[in-house]
Amino acid sequence: MSMIIETLVRPNIKALKPYRAARHDHVSGVLLDANENSFGSALPSSGLELNRYPDPYQQKLRTNLAALYGVRTENMFLGVGSDEAIDLLIRIFCEPAADSILVVEPTYGMYRVAAGINNVEVQSVLLNWDFQIDVAAVTNAVNVKTKIIFCCSPNNPTANLLRRDDILTLCNQANAIVVVDEAYLDFADSPSLSDQVNAIPNLVILRTLSKAWGLAGIRLGCAIADPAVISLLLKIKSPYNINALTSAEALKALEHREKVKHTTASIIAERGRLAEALRFIPYIRKVFPSDANFLLVRFDDAPTVYSMLVQKGIIVRDRSSEPKLANCLRITVGTPEQNDLLIKTMKELTL
Repeated sequence: MSMIIETLVRPNIKALKPYRAARHDHVSGVLLDANENSFGSALPSSGLELNRYPDPYQQKLRTNLAALYGVRTENMFLGVGSDEAIDLLIRIFCEPAADSILVVEPTYGMYRVAAGINNVEVQSVLLNWDFQIDVAAVTNAVNVKTKIIFCCSPNNPTANLLRRDDILTLCNQANAIVVVDEAYLDFADSPSLSDQVNAIPNLVILRTLSKAWGLAGIRLGCAIADPAVISLLLKIKSPYNINALTSAEALKALEHREKVKHTTASIIAERGRLAEALRFIPYIRKVFPSDANFLLVRFDDAPTVYSMLVQKGIIVRDRSSEPKLANCLRITVGTPEQNDLLIKTMKELTL
C-alpha cells in the first residue's frame, strides 16, 4: 500500500529538497545562527522567547495532540487551520492543469477554492437526498486524473455524519487519497476514522481546535495520516508555519479537557432545544438532523428570512445557492440567550 502513495505524488515533490532552517538543526545553545534579535522581543512580558524562531516540527504540541486523538506523533501534522493541510495535500498530489480532486457536494467550499488556487480541476458528485455518499457514482467518476477525494463528516453544511463504511469503501476502491474532514466530530456520537490511518495509507483525517475547543482565533488544525503522507506535508510546509503564541495557547488549552467536554455537552443540548423550537415556526419546512454544532433549516423563502434577520442584527448563513439546498439557511447553535433571541425574533417575523 505504501507504493500507492508513491505513485500519487507529483514528481517535482518527490525530487524537492526542502529548505532547511536554522531551528531544524539546533534549538538550544548560544544561538547566533538565524539572525534573530539576541536582545529579546518587544513583548518580554509574554514569558515566551518570541525573539527566537519556534520549533519547526512543533514536537511537544504534536505529541500532545497525538495523545488527544489516540495516534502516534509521526501520524500528526499541524497546520494554520485545516485549510493549510487542504492546500498542501493538493500541492503534493495534484499536478496543476493536469490532475483533479473530487468533492461530494454540497460541502465545505474551501476544497474547491484551494483546487482553484492551484489550477487543479474539480470533479463534483452530488450526495444523495439523505446527504450520504453515492458510492457507485463516486467510484464511476474517479479516473486516472483523480488524485484526492474530499469528504466532510459531519458534513458542512448538511450537518450529518457520512456513513463510515462508505468512506472505507472509497479508500479500498479508489487509487486516490481520501481526505475525511472531521472538524465537527466532537459534536457527534461516533468514533473518529483516525484509528484506520496506519492500516489504510491513502486515508487522511483532518481535525481542528476551532470548533469544540473554541480556538478559531489561534488558527490551528491538523492532519492525521500514514507517516509517509505526514513526511510529505512536513517536507513542503513553510519552515515555521505554527507560531510560538499559537503553540503556547494550544498547550494551555489541552489542560482544560473537562471544560471542553462540558461546553460540548451544553452545545449538543442547545442544538436539540433549538431544533425543537424551530419546528413550530410556520414558514419553516424542515429542520434537518444534526451531528454538528449547527442546524441546516429549509424555509419557504430563505433569502427573505436571511435579510430580515440581518436587519434585526442576527447573522446566519444563506446556503440556498448550493446544490440540493434550495431555501436553506445554516444556523450555528448559540448560547441559551442567543438561541432565545433567535427563536423570539423568528416567531415575530411576518412573511
